[in-house]
Amino acid sequence: MTELFQSAIQRIIPHRYPFLLVDRVTEFVEGERIRGLKNFTANESTLEGQFPAGEPFVPMGIVLEAVTQLGAILVLERPEMAGKIAVILQVPAARMLRPVQFGESLRLEAQVVKLKGNFGELKGTVFAGEELVAEGQMRFAIADAATVAPGLAS
Repeated sequence: MTELFQSAIQRIIPHRYPFLLVDRVTEFVEGERIRGLKNFTANESTLEGQFPAGEPFVPMGIVLEAVTQLGAILVLERPEMAGKIAVILQVPAARMLRPVQFGESLRLEAQVVKLKGNFGELKGTVFAGEELVAEGQMRFAIADAATVAPGLAS
């Protein structure tokens, strides 16, 4: 697969601005792993007012959401997944090794650890340059969009 940009990404996952946190998919190995990019700018509207004083940084939950969205693209890209969404069930392990600053470009990576039926597990890593800044495991379920979120059904 070639690179994916916003329009192609939005055909696979339901997220939209300002909460679409994958700017571009740069590498894709079907059913195995995916790489992408997220640039956090100083004017991210989802984070306005998050840090009224002091040095602002991107919250860990937002960083993990970005890598989880990338993992959802990996899982939902297949034609048989049309009309499905991935829902996070659990984050059994996650750690932030250092704060992510606004203005940083992040390289996101996700790989399928387990996929059985409608349940699976991803491992995600986040890099700023060559530095690992966050990592985690996410368990998810695949569900019919019409059942979980009727407004998303195609």
